[in-house]
Amino acid sequence: MANNTARLYRIETLIRARGHVSFKTLLEELEVSPATLKRDLEYLRSRLGAPIEYDRDLNGYRFGSTATQAGVKHELPGLWFDEAELYSLLMAQQLLAGLDSDGLLSRHLQPLLDRIHELLKSGTAAAADASSEAAAERLMKRVKIVSALRRPVPSRFFERVSTALLARQRLRLRYLTRTRREVGEREVSPQRLVHYRHTWYLDAWCHRVDALRRFALDAIEDATVLEGQPARDVALKKVQEAMDAGYGIYAGGTQRWAVLCFDVQAAQWASREEWHPLQQGRWREDGRYELRLPYVDDTELVMDVLRQGEQVQVLSPPSLVAAVRKRLAAAAALYGGTGPAG
Repeated sequence: MANNTARLYRIETLIRARGHVSFKTLLEELEVSPATLKRDLEYLRSRLGAPIEYDRDLNGYRFGSTATQAGVKHELPGLWFDEAELYSLLMAQQLLAGLDSDGLLSRHLQPLLDRIHELLKSGTAAAADASSEAAAERLMKRVKIVSALRRPVPSRFFERVSTALLARQRLRLRYLTRTRREVGEREVSPQRLVHYRHTWYLDAWCHRVDALRRFALDAIEDATVLEGQPARDVALKKVQEAMDAGYGIYAGGTQRWAVLCFDVQAAQWASREEWHPLQQGRWREDGRYELRLPYVDDTELVMDVLRQGEQVQVLSPPSLVAAVRKRLAAAAALYGGTGPAG
């Protein structure tokens, strides 16, 4: 069999389907050694609570009377993982915790996390138990997520938005539009949650403007689930076409293409970075790296270009060149000059 968990599931399936199965038949079906089969049977009994008994009269293994005692039928867990997969789940939990400043998601996943620890401890010997648990604890300590410039979202708002999204109900939001410094009410039909650069966003159909819009969850000042008011469903493909065509988190508008050129030093990093899923890159003969990518709003693209300083040059379009030049001139003016210090 492929792994231990698959064998355990197969043993239970055979006994349940046939009523009783001999030791010899189990060996033939599983293609394992007698010692391995004995360990599997013991694991099912002692660790997973399977009421498997050996019946001398039938010369086989069957489920005992405790299997249906008090009307409770024994079932194996619906999800099976080997040890490597369990460690991967722990890693994923640590990653999620790094995105979850208020601990809301972690609280909901805590029962699963506890179960993972139990499974890691359920080895065939005490030494194995201690080793597995110690390895799990070491793993939890050796994964560190640094979320710089994170904008936390109050747990109560995150939970309400998630509830409306999953229940397909409308939301009433009191929302701060930062560019205009205005607070207004919106009734929206949530379509999907987006996590981008340590910030959560909601893609939703805004019933006020009758179009798809993206809302930053940290700009929500109040959220109410409108029970009994079904959300308007928008095909995911349409949501992706409308919201994912541009650069970064900005969506909507006419798509344009930017061409950037990184100097020889920055090219070593830029050539390995993904700025956009549809980007196109090429090496120039002089060792510089040219990157071509789509955008619909230059706000975030300009900020990312500015972070590269003198190591990148915008080649086109002219409107983007002008926007970057204007911001660089304004920044230089803050320091009382237009050129590098001597």
